[in-house]
Amino acid sequence: MPNNISTELQKRILVLDGAMGTMLQAYNFTEADFRGERFKDYPTPLKGNNDLLSITQPQAIAEVHAKYFEAGADIVETNTFSGTTIAMADYNMEDLVYELNFESAKIARQVADEFTAKNPEKPRFVAGSIGPTNRTASLSPDVNRPEYRAITFNELRIAYKQQVEALIDGGADVLLVETVFDTLNAKAALFAIEEVKEERQIDIPIMVSGTITDASGRTLSGQTVEAFLTSISHIPLMSVGFNCALGAKQLKPYLQRLSNETEFYTSAHPNAGLPNAFGEYDESPEEMQAHIEGYLKDGLVNIIGGCCGTTPDHIKAIADAAQKYQPRLIQEIA
Repeated sequence: MPNNISTELQKRILVLDGAMGTMLQAYNFTEADFRGERFKDYPTPLKGNNDLLSITQPQAIAEVHAKYFEAGADIVETNTFSGTTIAMADYNMEDLVYELNFESAKIARQVADEFTAKNPEKPRFVAGSIGPTNRTASLSPDVNRPEYRAITFNELRIAYKQQVEALIDGGADVLLVETVFDTLNAKAALFAIEEVKEERQIDIPIMVSGTITDASGRTLSGQTVEAFLTSISHIPLMSVGFNCALGAKQLKPYLQRLSNETEFYTSAHPNAGLPNAFGEYDESPEEMQAHIEGYLKDGLVNIIGGCCGTTPDHIKAIADAAQKYQPRLIQEIA
């Protein structure tokens, strides 16, 4: 890598971008926009397939990345949250997975390099976003058949491996296994990453970000913060953290527990509060900044950003606050 993200993490708190989906909604893309010329006769409805926009509306994706960098982000996530054959099966687009991931990483890489060239003192990075898929390896989707599984570990591993290879080929600096609601899915992704690293004789930093689904303080598959951490700590991760599901205020106690228990760097990218009755997020940049300042004062994070409902204004407020604080010190766990 021309700029080493680990070196930057030792110097300062790094800022991750905000929500890609929230920004894309503002474009009000139609079915025709999602299709573009190439897919105008495609037999499946494509509206809502945000990952496809990296091919049909690449300028919009580049604009979103640029807005987050302008707001102060150090890291942007590729537009690949659903970039596996498993998730793309909803649109009959499994064959496009490599291209979707490669093009998404390439767009983010180009924008990141442009910003780094303007200010080499603040290098910008690309995180290859690896979502959880719409299947779970630990739980049955059928309440009457608790033993049934809609996906196997091996199927997940194969799908993730294809995504990982494309993200690396497209220029990702780091791989982000995020919004982990089922740790077995995440372990399949991590296994796939380790396979690719070994086959290619490369090393690429890995971030893992789980999601605490409600006030029980557990992931959807039932793990506590500590159990989740133990399940993934056999892999040499760059960072571990939480994102999605909760706002910054609600996430803090779980982040505190995580920070106390790990020797990895820690990350958080919470939602802009909790969703309202219409599924929208109302927390202002100023409100979110105030909650996140609590993380910073208490030395809980090394990487901070936003998830659902966050915009460049939220990221600017977070980046402004992050500049004033030192990153979390990594202490040896007894």
